Amino acid sequence: MILKLGIPKGSLETATVELFRRAGFSITVNGRSYFPAIDDPEVECMLIRAQEMARYVEDGILDAGLTGRDWVEENDARVVTIADLIYAKQSFGKVRWVLAVPDASPFHSVKDLQGKVIATELVGATRRYLSRHGVTAKVEFSWGATEVKPPVLADAIVEVTETGSSLRANKLRIIDTVLESNTQFIANTGAMQDEWKRRKLEDIKMLLEGAISALGKVGLMLNVRKQDLSAVLGVLPALKNPTISHLSDEEWVAVNTILDESTVRSIIPRLKEAGAQGIVEYPLNKIVM
Repeated sequence: MILKLGIPKGSLETATVELFRRAGFSITVNGRSYFPAIDDPEVECMLIRAQEMARYVEDGILDAGLTGRDWVEENDARVVTIADLIYAKQSFGKVRWVLAVPDASPFHSVKDLQGKVIATELVGATRRYLSRHGVTAKVEFSWGATEVKPPVLADAIVEVTETGSSLRANKLRIIDTVLESNTQFIANTGAMQDEWKRRKLEDIKMLLEGAISALGKVGLMLNVRKQDLSAVLGVLPALKNPTISHLSDEEWVAVNTILDESTVRSIIPRLKEAGAQGIVEYPLNKIVM
């Protein structure tokens, strides 16, 4: 049996392939093919634009795929959300679809856009947002370069952002958040009712979530005399309590722990001062809780 899996083509493609690599799957993308190779004979991959992924999963053309929650809502797709994978192309975090207007415009809230023109790729969600606020405006689909359309081609835009830097560069200011989104692992309802496919999807979910959990973290091993153990433990923050193992020399123990990578450079010198020896830092691919 084969599981048909959609990989998002475009801005999330590289991050997704790297996430699967950390989860233990090698995906090879050929620029001439929409069918990447994967080193799992039970999985068949296809590159699909994130904007279309939910529709193909809903229709059963794909058993599962990765796409943004924004596009699931935009397509009003009936799919099963297996997992929220909080990563994106830059920060492995959430993104926002925001309502933005030119710096010099007189608009300060969504209410000010009554009867105006708004350009966006997220037409359906924007219309629902305006309806919730009792605002009637013309929402036009934007084929790209949305940031350059105000004020000549539109009064405002709804655009996705992680940092807001592109909006600021185009002299736009954010007046509201329309929708927050993150990458989701979604599945076809029929696939989730199939025992083999459901088990396969749950296994992939566990490995992907383990890879997400390991992002930005490293493992640290060290040896320390028992008399210095308290001092060393006082230096160490940890995911949970560090693992302490006895060595052949009864006066020494080994300590194994997990740290945020950003803290290691300041912690290792303090560990050395506290009596730690043989300190080894190593990368992590997955943390399965």
